[in-house]
Amino acid sequence: SAELCLLPALAALLPPLPGPGGPGSAEVGLGALPAELRTAVRALVGDLDSLFTALGLREESFAVGALSRVVAAELASYTPARNRRRTATNKASVIFVDRTLDLAGAVGHHGDNLAEKILSVLPKLPGHKTDVMVNMVELTTLKTTDETCSIIAPGCLAQPNDPAAKALWESFMNLKQKEAVMEARRHLVEAASRENLPIKMSMGEVTPEQLSSYIQLFRNNLKALENHCGLLQLVLATVQTLKHSQTSKWDNFLAFERLLLQTIGESEMPSVLNQLLPMIKSYSERTKDDYACEDFFVLLIYIYSVVGEIKCGKELDTAEEEVKKALVKAICDEPEPSPLLQKIT
Repeated sequence: SAELCLLPALAALLPPLPGPGGPGSAEVGLGALPAELRTAVRALVGDLDSLFTALGLREESFAVGALSRVVAAELASYTPARNRRRTATNKASVIFVDRTLDLAGAVGHHGDNLAEKILSVLPKLPGHKTDVMVNMVELTTLKTTDETCSIIAPGCLAQPNDPAAKALWESFMNLKQKEAVMEARRHLVEAASRENLPIKMSMGEVTPEQLSSYIQLFRNNLKALENHCGLLQLVLATVQTLKHSQTSKWDNFLAFERLLLQTIGESEMPSVLNQLLPMIKSYSERTKDDYACEDFFVLLIYIYSVVGEIKCGKELDTAEEEVKKALVKAICDEPEPSPLLQKIT
């Protein structure tokens, strides 16, 4: 099976949960988990109970996967949750699903979606898991080469008090990237027109440079900035994402995944790994467009998740061994290993 043929590096990333009789996930309870994971499960259960209390829910829980069963069982036996279920009036079904059962979904680069790209490439907003930092320097007259420029407070995506920004974010999530970027331009032009700013509407493809030139019009108009601050933050997030070096790599990932899905039926696993091998380069050999070590872990997880049944044999063993050697060399040659690489090694 695919599990038996997983590269050791990937198996180490996703080890089986320890069960009463050794590795195995059939009867895992909270006590069998590592202390750090036990704490995380209890915190999640407490947060879920708080959420359900606020919504007045009496939930019925279902679980798919070993860790999900642990979470569902903890929620079922959690004393405050039991008390809440006695008095809550609204019924709800809650389904917990282990994400490791869909690794292709977790590591894949899905479609042509601007919202997903923004959330993936921009740095996380401190203290938040689902929002990002938007660099606001472009709305000032400050001259700086520092990309982070920490003296200016960052913007973010959550704009609950700005109807235009909320509508634009919906477009980012629901439309294709090209259409979403055109929506960003349209909203920006309408806002500038309402403020009587000297904007010239241009047709054709929207570029990040064009959006930046529109944003500049708001820079010296404090009233316009205040009126449209939420919208400007989302358009700045768009500009910074489109210019980001990771965005072209995202497109490369997506192209590779689509090619893999088209050819995997005709190609055996060894030939797929042999195609990947020349792409694994050490730090000194890489350019900014080449994949880093972490990128290969993502690609390998995706490959092993979508190929289904793998035919084991000498050819596969040889191909896997070559990939492992190349990865080990690349990791050892890293001058400053990332936190993820340090954790893996």
